[in-house]
Amino acid sequence: MPSHNLAHVPIDDLDLLGYSVAGEETVVGVPQLDVCFDIGKAPDQLISINHVLITHGHMDHSAGFAYYLSQRNFSGMAPGMVAAPANLIPAMREILSAWGHLDGNKIPANLVGVRPGDEVQIKPNLFARVFPVKHSPGAVGYCVLEKRKKLKPEYLELTGPQIVELKKQGIEIDYPLEFPIVSYLGDTQYVDFCQLDYVDHSKILIAECTFYEVDHAGRAEAGRHMHVKELAHLLSCMHNEHIVITHTTQRTPMQEVRRVLEEALPPEVFAKTTILMDRKRRAR
Repeated sequence: MPSHNLAHVPIDDLDLLGYSVAGEETVVGVPQLDVCFDIGKAPDQLISINHVLITHGHMDHSAGFAYYLSQRNFSGMAPGMVAAPANLIPAMREILSAWGHLDGNKIPANLVGVRPGDEVQIKPNLFARVFPVKHSPGAVGYCVLEKRKKLKPEYLELTGPQIVELKKQGIEIDYPLEFPIVSYLGDTQYVDFCQLDYVDHSKILIAECTFYEVDHAGRAEAGRHMHVKELAHLLSCMHNEHIVITHTTQRTPMQEVRRVLEEALPPEVFAKTTILMDRKRRAR
């Protein structure tokens, strides 16, 4: 029996599987991309994903990383890769060492420390780009994007042997293209992510919104989270095809979250928005 009852949001040829409740657990996996954003308590259904991208060290987002690695080892899988802000890596190694002593077995791990501007390779043409957010020290977000090359127009009529010859001469015959697929903000207070073109134009934006009551704006600022008014301002300038809202809170009933979002967002934005944990009715 699976350890979690994960939400499932299908978007075109991708499946978003996750669970996200503020202060309890946040994890969002995309099996087709072989990527898991944060790891929560390491749901069984996501252990086989080979790349975990941790945004920050709060336990509701990162507690399961050791269990994830341990279960992969127990099942005979390679360690996979766990990327996390570089300032967290020493403590994560200490945690793995302590669990190794408790368990009696060393836990194999491939931990990668990242900073804004770094890129982590997922597949030959698939990369996770790291960008800054405003939450805890070192916190980051990730954009998974596909990189391709396209032949320059002046070389389109050339034959294969002619192209090979140009390459031998060291001539650049193509130019790079990037296709941002999904951007994951993790926990963050308001940032003008429109300034990051790859986030702005990601096909899917996964954004947190923790506070929905009018008088909770101060609490959102204090905790470096997003208030619904800030989310509405952010989404009004973004160009994503799909928006998925995470990090909803138990203090606000889902029906109220849905109502407030519909009032706060422009109709065209609300129409393309899904609340991850809204199991009874999708926002779109």
